Amino acid sequence: MAGSSLVLSDDSLLSKIDQRLYRLEKGLALISGIAVFLLMILAVVSVSGRNFFNQPLPGYVDWIEQAMPLVAFMGISFTQRDGGHIRMDMVVGALKGRTLYLVEIITTLAILVLMLLLVWGSWAHFERSFDFAAPLWSRDSSMDISLPLWPAKLLAPIAFAVLSLRLLLQIWAFGQAFCRNAAHPVAVPLVADAATQAALEAEHVSGHDK
Repeated sequence: MAGSSLVLSDDSLLSKIDQRLYRLEKGLALISGIAVFLLMILAVVSVSGRNFFNQPLPGYVDWIEQAMPLVAFMGISFTQRDGGHIRMDMVVGALKGRTLYLVEIITTLAILVLMLLLVWGSWAHFERSFDFAAPLWSRDSSMDISLPLWPAKLLAPIAFAVLSLRLLLQIWAFGQAFCRNAAHPVAVPLVADAATQAALEAEHVSGHDK
């Protein structure tokens, strides 16, 4: 569950790559948050226009359609890095040592296979929409104000590709931990005990988390 994991770091190459990828992931998550905020503003403008001027914002649904990939996909790798996706921490927390790392490798590898298939499928979906020879480089557009749909369709393979890089890094980290039987592996989300989890949540709500 979100907030129940922590990620360790050190001076190793693995940790340095993790930190650099994490900066990219935080940037994508920030873009996702900004998109949510802008959608809230659009909703206020549209509702205000309907109530006061009997004229809602033209293409409001079209803009929501364009922004949905930003909201839905841009933060998934950031959440994966911090262990924020829903998982069975009670089961994972009961495993220790190489058994834990082996289970993590298997499950992360399964997710990676799925994500690579989604990258392939979503990129093909984008290619069907994009055309240099067409107006606005698009073979299809939104229903109301004819926004080109290829930018929104491009966001999905980009987000899935970044997540695939994160999964590859985590497989590397768990594999390294398995070989060394490391007590404190870096670059992977670790299940925190109750006291550590409470401290992390207190730090988060106080606004001092990094």
